[in-house]
Amino acid sequence: MSTARTTRTGAAHRLAALAQEALGGPLPVRLRAWDGSETGPAEGPVVVVRSRRALRRLLWQPGELGLAQAYVTGELDVDGDLADGLRRMWAATRERRLHPPRLSLADRARAAGTAVRLGAVGPRPATPASQARLRGGLHTRSRDRAAISHHYDLSNDFYRLLLDETMAYSCGVWTDGSTDADAAGAQRAKLELICRKLGLTAGSRLLDIGCGWGSLTLYAAEQHKAEVTAVTLAREQAAYVREQVRERGLEDRVEVVCQDYRDMTGGGYDAVSTVEMGEHVGDAEYPAFTAALHRMVRPEGRVLVQQMSRGPGAPGGGAFIEAYIAPDMHMRPLGETVQLLEDAGLEVRHVESLREHYVRTVGAWERTLEERWDEFVALAGEETARVWRLYLVGGALAFEQRRMGVDQILSVRPTGEGAAGMPATPGEWYERLDRP
Repeated sequence: MSTARTTRTGAAHRLAALAQEALGGPLPVRLRAWDGSETGPAEGPVVVVRSRRALRRLLWQPGELGLAQAYVTGELDVDGDLADGLRRMWAATRERRLHPPRLSLADRARAAGTAVRLGAVGPRPATPASQARLRGGLHTRSRDRAAISHHYDLSNDFYRLLLDETMAYSCGVWTDGSTDADAAGAQRAKLELICRKLGLTAGSRLLDIGCGWGSLTLYAAEQHKAEVTAVTLAREQAAYVREQVRERGLEDRVEVVCQDYRDMTGGGYDAVSTVEMGEHVGDAEYPAFTAALHRMVRPEGRVLVQQMSRGPGAPGGGAFIEAYIAPDMHMRPLGETVQLLEDAGLEVRHVESLREHYVRTVGAWERTLEERWDEFVALAGEETARVWRLYLVGGALAFEQRRMGVDQILSVRPTGEGAAGMPATPGEWYERLDRP
């Protein structure tokens, strides 16, 4: 068989024809198959299908999840800029309106025949080890603990390697003078901004729900002399924050509690913060969550929610995120969250979008991952490292393209007479924010 003949009938050409039928248009990226054949645009990234197993995964699990499974296992890869490849796919979907057409029985039979000829038909491949396996009813306490543990208990060493010295795993605030290399500065600016919005002073009682590795808890206690109760469901996080409290001599100002927000008792806090934790609460459970925020703060006390959102027509997270990163997460449009807070009796006083800030924040994490790739692989294994590469690259694009957002929502619990105790103008919140 001649070389020209092999090229025309290679696996890549057959796969491209299948993809064109499935998408309703040509692939916007080049394709290379396991037999060395290639087809598609000459410029840009190349999608490499390393084995027939990748195609078999898509037969058993069509769509985003099947593609993600093939990528994290290395059966499918991208030669070149992964972000560029994903950006081209999204652009083609949006501009050329690629979408799965309705396939006739003849179309399906033809596709099945091609799969047989390519040797892709066979038993369902095993689910990758890095995929979450949760049991029990949605948002029961036991399932929520398992969901949080899947992501946040990966290991403190992993997050210490990925994040800057603040250990803040949430969107930073990039001031006009900050550079992309100053991720720690962006995080400190975010922490200072939150403390200013909450009006923290020496002796203020702060409840930090979903405290993570304690970035806000420790900052508020050290820089603003607040008395902080830090709450997390993740045991690894709780252990880390307790260690930091001891090392910094903050035992008299910080209490760390490992529990579910539904089990919190007491109240009368001057301020309540919850930074990118509300996405894990669940849709049906969110009214009870906002009721808890209202119950825990005193009259004229402030509540700050920093939370990811989605556009009205955008997915809340997607199959990959929910299977590998944040199982059971739920995002809603910003306006719905504002309404739920007000329904609970809180008065929303200030809303600020940080969407563009998250593009830079996630970009900093992704650069660290690539620069220290071998260390991440040695620590967590190549499959987990590939999960995080896909997560960070895809996440930055979602914020860039406004499919996802992130917002700070400041509200207050008014008194019975309607007093809020808020300043007339918030301009001082932003003064010298890069030098708290």
